[in-house]
Amino acid sequence: FTWLFPVEQALKENSSEVVQPFLMGCGTKEPKITQLCLAAIQRLMSHEVVSEAAAGNIINMLWQLMENSLEELKLLQTVLVLLTTNTVVHDEALSKAIVLCFRLHFTKDNITNNTAAATVRQVVTVVFERVVAEDARYKDTIDQPVAVQGNSNRRSVSTLKPCAKDAYMLFQDLCQLVNADAPYWLVGMTEMTRTFGLELLESVLNDFPQVFLQHQEFSFLLKERVCPLVIKLFSPNIKFRQGSSTSSSPAPVEKPYFPICMRLLRVVSVLIKQFYSLLVTECEIFLSLLVKFLDADKPQWLRAVAVESIHRLCVQPQLLRSFCQSYDMKQHSTKVFRDIVNALGSFIQSLFLVPSTGNTSMTPNQTGGNASGNTGSAQTNPGVLGMGGGATVLPAFEYRGTWIPILNVTVQGSAKATYLEMLDKVEPPTIPEGYAMSVAFHCLLDLVRGITTMIEGELGEAETVGQTTTETSSLPVQSLEQQVLQSVSDQSEKELVSRAVWEEMVNACWCGLLAALSLLLDASTDEAATENILKAELTMAALCGRLGLVTSRDAFITAICKGSLPPHYALTVLNSTTAALSSKSYSIQGQNVQMISPSSESHQQVVAVGQPLALQPQGTVMLTSKNIQCMRTLLNLAHCHGAVLGTSWQLVLATLQHLVWILGLKPGVGGALKPGRAVEGPSTVLTTAVMTDLPVISNILSRLFESSQYLDDVSLHHLINALCSLSLEAMDMAYGNNKEPSLFAVAKLLETGLVNMHRIEILWRPLTGHLLEVCQHPNSRMREWGAEALTSLIKAGLTFSHDPPLSQNQRLQLLLLNPLKELSNISHPDIRIKQLECVLQILQSQGDSLGPGWPLVLGVMGAIRSDQGESLIRTAFQCLQLVVTDFLPTMPCTCLQIVVEVAGSFGLHNQELNISLTSIGLLWNISDYFFQRGEIIEKELNKEEAVLQKQAEEKGVMLNRPFHPASPFDCLWLCLYAKLGELCVDPRPAVRKSAGQTLFSTIGAHGTLLQHSTWHTVIWKVLFHLLDRVRESSTTADKEKIESGGGNILIHHSRDTAEKQWAETWVLTLAGVARIFNTRRYLLQPLGDFSQAWDVLLDHIQSAALSKNNEVSLAALKSFQEILQIVSPVRDSEKPDTPPAINVSVPVVVGTTTATSIGRSFMRTDSIGERIGRYNGSEPPVITDEIEDLNLWWAAWNSWYRIGSESTRPPITCDKLTFIPSQPFLTALIQIFPALYQHIKTGFSMDDLQKLGVILHGAVSVPISSDASPFILPSYTEAVLTSLQEAVLTALDVLQKAICVGSENMQIMYPAIFDQLLAFVEFSCKPPQYGQLETKHVANAKYNQAEWVALNYVPFAERSLEVVVDLYQKTACHKAVVTEKVLQNIIKTLRIPLSLKYSCPSESTWKLAVSSLLKVLSIGLPVARQHASSGKFDSMWPELANTFEDFLFTKSTPPDNLSIQEFQKNESIDVEVVQLISTEILPYANFIPKEFVGQIMTMLNKGSIHSQSSSFTEAEIDIRMREEFSKVCFETLLQFSFSNKVTTPQEGYISRMALSVLLKRSQDVLHRYIEDERLSGKCPLPRQQVTEIIFVLKAVSTLIDSLKKTQPENVDANTWAQVIALYPTLVECITCSSSEVCSALKEALVPFKDFMHPPASKVQNGES
Repeated sequence: FTWLFPVEQALKENSSEVVQPFLMGCGTKEPKITQLCLAAIQRLMSHEVVSEAAAGNIINMLWQLMENSLEELKLLQTVLVLLTTNTVVHDEALSKAIVLCFRLHFTKDNITNNTAAATVRQVVTVVFERVVAEDARYKDTIDQPVAVQGNSNRRSVSTLKPCAKDAYMLFQDLCQLVNADAPYWLVGMTEMTRTFGLELLESVLNDFPQVFLQHQEFSFLLKERVCPLVIKLFSPNIKFRQGSSTSSSPAPVEKPYFPICMRLLRVVSVLIKQFYSLLVTECEIFLSLLVKFLDADKPQWLRAVAVESIHRLCVQPQLLRSFCQSYDMKQHSTKVFRDIVNALGSFIQSLFLVPSTGNTSMTPNQTGGNASGNTGSAQTNPGVLGMGGGATVLPAFEYRGTWIPILNVTVQGSAKATYLEMLDKVEPPTIPEGYAMSVAFHCLLDLVRGITTMIEGELGEAETVGQTTTETSSLPVQSLEQQVLQSVSDQSEKELVSRAVWEEMVNACWCGLLAALSLLLDASTDEAATENILKAELTMAALCGRLGLVTSRDAFITAICKGSLPPHYALTVLNSTTAALSSKSYSIQGQNVQMISPSSESHQQVVAVGQPLALQPQGTVMLTSKNIQCMRTLLNLAHCHGAVLGTSWQLVLATLQHLVWILGLKPGVGGALKPGRAVEGPSTVLTTAVMTDLPVISNILSRLFESSQYLDDVSLHHLINALCSLSLEAMDMAYGNNKEPSLFAVAKLLETGLVNMHRIEILWRPLTGHLLEVCQHPNSRMREWGAEALTSLIKAGLTFSHDPPLSQNQRLQLLLLNPLKELSNISHPDIRIKQLECVLQILQSQGDSLGPGWPLVLGVMGAIRSDQGESLIRTAFQCLQLVVTDFLPTMPCTCLQIVVEVAGSFGLHNQELNISLTSIGLLWNISDYFFQRGEIIEKELNKEEAVLQKQAEEKGVMLNRPFHPASPFDCLWLCLYAKLGELCVDPRPAVRKSAGQTLFSTIGAHGTLLQHSTWHTVIWKVLFHLLDRVRESSTTADKEKIESGGGNILIHHSRDTAEKQWAETWVLTLAGVARIFNTRRYLLQPLGDFSQAWDVLLDHIQSAALSKNNEVSLAALKSFQEILQIVSPVRDSEKPDTPPAINVSVPVVVGTTTATSIGRSFMRTDSIGERIGRYNGSEPPVITDEIEDLNLWWAAWNSWYRIGSESTRPPITCDKLTFIPSQPFLTALIQIFPALYQHIKTGFSMDDLQKLGVILHGAVSVPISSDASPFILPSYTEAVLTSLQEAVLTALDVLQKAICVGSENMQIMYPAIFDQLLAFVEFSCKPPQYGQLETKHVANAKYNQAEWVALNYVPFAERSLEVVVDLYQKTACHKAVVTEKVLQNIIKTLRIPLSLKYSCPSESTWKLAVSSLLKVLSIGLPVARQHASSGKFDSMWPELANTFEDFLFTKSTPPDNLSIQEFQKNESIDVEVVQLISTEILPYANFIPKEFVGQIMTMLNKGSIHSQSSSFTEAEIDIRMREEFSKVCFETLLQFSFSNKVTTPQEGYISRMALSVLLKRSQDVLHRYIEDERLSGKCPLPRQQVTEIIFVLKAVSTLIDSLKKTQPENVDANTWAQVIALYPTLVECITCSSSEVCSALKEALVPFKDFMHPPASKVQNGES
């Protein structure tokens, strides 16, 4: 084929000639020839063998054919081939060819027209393709063309290359033609349509944008020609208002023309899409126009096409971004992007507000049938198509009665327009209902999708770049920072720019989007549509969140939230957000867009009915499937975008909470929500549809919170804050009612806490802080959950394997345990139970590893107060028991003190006695533990102490702990003792008793562990402090009777008042302290202030002894006795075993102190110490001991004296309640004296004796209560002493013996002892008075009355008397006894019983008195005679005389039941007395005062004739005469009256006087008797008168006998005369009627026979 090429070449060169024939053939105008020629020419062309010239010829020929309208289609074909096969046709030829095609387009023939149109399109394309090709050819070689000046010379295209020039000319003319101007280049055009022109323009612009962008000439055309053209053509559309009547405007307005308008919009779309960067300003105008075309007053078709155009923009996010950068972000520029979005929004709203009726324009006055009919039918039965019986619901939007179907207009993400493609339509098409809405809807969705994808993509890139920078630069530290800074700064500039754009885009569009989407969401009846809307809202919310645009984020979230809830649901969070939004009304070119509130009429399927979560729920609310859909979106949002939610967690969670509530989900274990029944109100009704959803929802809910572990710390805090504030609202709502509260927030806080355990520290405080508030809530269910959550978190926190583990992270452990402690400030018992159960579980699981957490845990147990209910205390106590039994060894020793305090506090709880008692048992166990582990504990505590000491020194403060100076281990003991001490004064007696026993046992058992100096604290701070408190409580205790204890416990009468119960405590305490003093004296005495301690102890004993309680006072004396048995301190040999430390150290210490002569720092020393002391030449301690001892004993004596004097002092007033000490008390008191006396006898003075006397006297005087008398009083017949009386006598006996062996100066005490005893003797007749107290005699005391019974003092007095006689026998001659007139006192005392005689309380008394008197006189009279001259006994004699007188002539009558033998015995006693007088007194008359002798004589005289007074009545007992006695008297009287030994005439005179008096009295009695007898007649005389006369008669006979026995010279003649003178009187008595008188008379008359002498001669007197 080598020949071919040259052939073609040749052909081409000569083509003009070759073509010529064919051209001529065409010129024939013969169809067939013409067709052949055209075919040939085409062949030539197709082989590219046509030269430029030939081409020109061909075109000319074709032109002619065209003008002749021949072979039009072939022409077009030929032109096309010519132009497409090569580029030879240029300039004029080209323009002619193009015009030819245009001309053919406008023929009458339709086919030709269409073909021509296609050809034109192709030709235009070819022209521009050539430019592209040309550019490609030259792109390497040619420089950039010189910038074209913006001149108007259209032909200045000299710079363009040929193809480009052609294209330029063509494009320029197209513009001219569309503009209806003459073309410059396309010469010969006859007609042209605008529509076609616009289509061509559009295709060029669309297909060859690079030509325009690369060549400035073309750009210039765009700016100068195309844009103005478009704007001009748009004007009818802009000005036109649908429905405005034409008449109103002055010039008729051109109506918008669909084909042009639609094509213009296509052009605009292309311009914007391709040349935006060139035509910024123009595009601004176009875009504004687009927005305008959406107005409601524009024709429907216009709006539809506009929406389609906008849709095209919406799928190009980068373009939108450019808009935003070019307009919205520039000052003074239209906010185009915002307007577009807002326009879409208002467009959608307008569709709902104006019912769309296709294309028909409705004028205002046209309210005719068809329009309303249309809308009516649409409303009545929206979107139901009858389909063979079944009805399917079309997807649609429905709002306030406007129903708009959703048409499937486009695939997601592509803007496939329908009406923009209707290039063949001339009339505006009818737009189907719902089309515009559907497109607008898709615009929104695509807009959102586009923007979010774009921004998130860029954000993601920025973030990854940021991360890589940070990662790569993990080099050495210094460089690291610089690198990071550098890279960050570069990056940040870029990022800042981008971020500004992103934010502006979002800010510009969110309001409009939200308004539109919310409305659509509300109107949507289609699940898929709803899903899309929700997805858009969700992605926007997430994007705003990522960009940190809070307002917009919250707005979108609010919209979703509102969608989830029933319409008009009152939820404050949401309402406030919406209010904020709606106040931001925003305008689109002056048009306000208002947020449309959701409509309530929805045609959604209701899937659930529940109660609203409100204070006063009114009725029920319904949830539709759409609500549930929204809810799931919300969950989705929270789940996937939790990190960007920030503060809007609040909205999300609030909504979820309400939904959960309406759906009736209730929290279960661990905080997960499970479907549960509603508690009150109409039960929640759920359809099966939603029932199957619920587990899913609850699952998502849980997963949502589980995913919080992936949130960063800040987001997590937002989440927690939101939950807390939700919870606060729920709490507010639950106040003041006990309805079921919403537990959503609490449950979710728990869930969040549990999943974030690995970083629990950062959220622990806000989390637990809030839960603690919940725990204080008055609503019990709320509280319970708060506590449940808190305790679960604490337990989980402690068991979680933290890194580092808790054992190495004490701070965290304390942090975790702290809320547990805080719970103690809450008083609700249910919370505290939870708290304690938690403690118990912690102990059981973590007890061994609590370490520094112990104080907190123990604190929780210790914080339980008595008023908090039994179960609470019991649980807490269980925990404590567990601690004491299992965990003491594992806890730090510093916590032991807390254990003691907690155990003590349980003892003080007054709810449950058993717990208190058991806790005392625990204290005992604890003390045992201390004892066993003493050394270990001590070491640990000392170590700790050293650390603390150091810290304190560093801070410069004092170490502050209780009992400070003592060693830490001792402090532990002291705390234990102090606690027990507190329990010893508990209000409950059983607790006091138990605590007291435990305290003294522990001190007894473990006291030896204490350091010596600590004993000081034990004594003063523990024991004495305790005694003080007990004393105070006892003295102020209530005396009211306690009714029997709870239920069936009976209280013994000895414990039935608080006072009596306290008494027992006092007794125990005092005894315990005394015992410690006794057994530990060897430890206590070396302490410096033993004597003060001794005084305090004595003071306590004294106050106890003087307490008005028999039990206490008696016990006090027992304690007194106990401490007095301390004869001397225990010496080394007998000292009990103590730890060797003490044994060794004490003596040494003592020694050194003594050596350095600090004085007597230790008063009691061990024997070694004494020796060392002596060697050092200081004062020998032995002496100190004695002196010290003496001081102690005297202190004891003083106490004893005070007790005695106080207790025996009679009360001033007497009422029923007067306290009188008991016998055992007094006995014990007195029994103490002998022991005490042994120690103080050396210094015992007269004063002391006086004091003693007072006490003894007082003690004996105290009466007994009638209750006690049967036990104490001997029966009246036995002469037994009570133990008290025994004790008193023993005391005196001890004294007397001591005096006996004592020094001279002691013996002056004898008289005092006599006085004391004699005082007791008097008790036999005069029982002592005890104040003004009335005592009953025992005989008539009824035992049941609370009266006081006097003792039978007789045995006591008699024993005292025996002692007196005994003592007197020993001491009669003693100087003091003589001087102090002891004998006189004895006589004086004896005179009392003697004078009473039968009136004595006991007969034995006067008998004993007589015998004692006789004994005493037998010893005393000789002494008295001996001292007669000294006058020491002068006063005794009258006393003695009176005593005799009172006894022998007693005024008391013998008892009526006295037998004859008794009477005779008593008479014989009288006789004995007279005999004593006759033997011991009268013989020594010359040593005895005369008056005394005279008195004796008178007395004997009186006795010799015992006349009775006449005051006795007849009824009185027969009084027997003491004949024997009278006889003896007479005899003695006569013996001494007429004795020869009359020393003085006076004596004789006395006896003679006595006789004459006696006789005279007899005479009188007889006379009176005779007289009375005579007067009385037959009546017998009174008994006593008869007795008297008998006595007189007997006396006469006795007298005569006596006179006869006496020496005659001793009898005075006068006497005889008087005797004889009685005779006649006696004779006169013979007539008496009484036989007794007669027999006595007989005896009296018989002796007169001796006077019967014969009358004698006168004899001198006395001589016969």
